[in-house]
Amino acid sequence: MAISFDDGDSLYNFVVRDGYGVKGMVDLGLDKVPERYIQPPDERIDNLKARSYDRSPIDLSMLDGPRRSQAVELIAEAAETVGFFQVVNHGVPIEVMESVKTAACEFFGQPPEKKAVYRKGVSPTPYVKYGTSFMPKIEKALEWKDFVNMAYTTDADALEFWPNECKKVALEYLKPSISIVRKLTTLLMERLGVTLDESRIDDLIGLQFVQMNFFPACPNPDLTVGVGRHSDMGMLTVLLQDGIGGLYVKIEEDIANAEKKGEWMEIPPIPGALVINVGDTLEILSNGKYKSAEHRVRTTSMQSRVSIPVFTGPRPNEKIRPLPEVVERDEVARYREVMSEEYMKNYFANAHGGKNSLDFALINSS
Repeated sequence: MAISFDDGDSLYNFVVRDGYGVKGMVDLGLDKVPERYIQPPDERIDNLKARSYDRSPIDLSMLDGPRRSQAVELIAEAAETVGFFQVVNHGVPIEVMESVKTAACEFFGQPPEKKAVYRKGVSPTPYVKYGTSFMPKIEKALEWKDFVNMAYTTDADALEFWPNECKKVALEYLKPSISIVRKLTTLLMERLGVTLDESRIDDLIGLQFVQMNFFPACPNPDLTVGVGRHSDMGMLTVLLQDGIGGLYVKIEEDIANAEKKGEWMEIPPIPGALVINVGDTLEILSNGKYKSAEHRVRTTSMQSRVSIPVFTGPRPNEKIRPLPEVVERDEVARYREVMSEEYMKNYFANAHGGKNSLDFALINSS
């Protein structure tokens, strides 16, 4: 297939429109990163300047014993300062974690035409979307990532419409991940002095997706990013990393005798651990108490890597606003009420740009 990597339109059509993705481009042979993928200098990731986030993962089994208050304290502190933490003894079986990573590699290892059937606009189902980068039509520089996103409605729909290569194990990974989100949401609300009933929590995490990300090996990783600076729009995200690493988070608040606000830290992969991060919705509900985490992903020249997040958030018709109990205590609301659907539309109308998505709901933003 004749394609000029130096011609932006030709490359875009091949990678995005025709669905070959970054992997399809890499499979043709590359000795340098095409111009469309070169990030501005201030968006590149210098891993030599970033420190490793060396806090131990939180043992979630502590929540069911005499050390519950200690675990709650660790979780709340991380949500208030970093917006990220790792957990072990979380309820997702190790064999499921390994199997879902294998399934992701198998999906992206298929011939391009097998994956391309799920591209936006042609996918046979609204529950599955295959694509590349984040918003390639409006991004100044593309992200070095392919993905498949699977929306959950019911088990029956997942087994009927999700890709055969990964549907069963993706569902096995989703179910206990949602249990983690439910448990963490409940205790973080209680920490705010708020008790939410089961139906309200269902509304806040009713939108659920499993996404498989694939980051092909890159000839010039210092010039690219796998994912640009952004925060997630939902409540909580559960992320499974492989053993290669490359996830970086920006510290939101000073941490005593440790990290400083504005520093970038690498979240190292820990065998058997899952990464949890706070999303914009939870920051809004907590009136800014919990910090949605600004994060990004580096590429590597050594080998391809995968990551598998489970995204959760409110259903489109839900109203999002700071909880009244929290506003009463704070004596001011920092965010206005927005419909979840409106927030999503704004989120997906812009390229990644740090935590700019929160400006949509921020009061007196200018």
